[in-house]
Amino acid sequence: MIRQHDTVDVEHDVYLAMCPCRPLLDLLANKWSTLAIGALEDGPRRFGELQRKLEGISPKVLTQTLRRLEAAGFVDRTIIPAVPLHVDYQLTDLGHSAAVPLAHVRSWAVQNIDAATAAQRAPRAGEDPASAASGNLRPLDGLGLGDDLA
Repeated sequence: MIRQHDTVDVEHDVYLAMCPCRPLLDLLANKWSTLAIGALEDGPRRFGELQRKLEGISPKVLTQTLRRLEAAGFVDRTIIPAVPLHVDYQLTDLGHSAAVPLAHVRSWAVQNIDAATAAQRAPRAGEDPASAASGNLRPLDGLGLGDDLA
């Protein structure tokens, strides 16, 4: 897609360092963003419900994730005046559109985790098979897919 930017036509190419799509890809590629969007697919949830659904996420990281998703237009935050105050989070139309491909990514991960783990544990060329088999790696350790905001 071509956009007008500072009187120069700029093609959005995600492989270019200055592509404006990069921050969006960064947000959507984050595991907590992907999981939070998935948790909101069925309708609004409160913070505590989201935290219980997203096992392992800290309150701080959930807050950061929801703020980033809200700022990007994927999530609406609604304050419900009550005692105590209630806050609901729900997907916007943009959030629902992002939920579709992200559901495919989550499904692919579930379907392929065993193959990815087996490939990680397989000996590499020139590696001693005994040392590869004796490693105490958890699935996908060493692949650069660590808990970036865990």
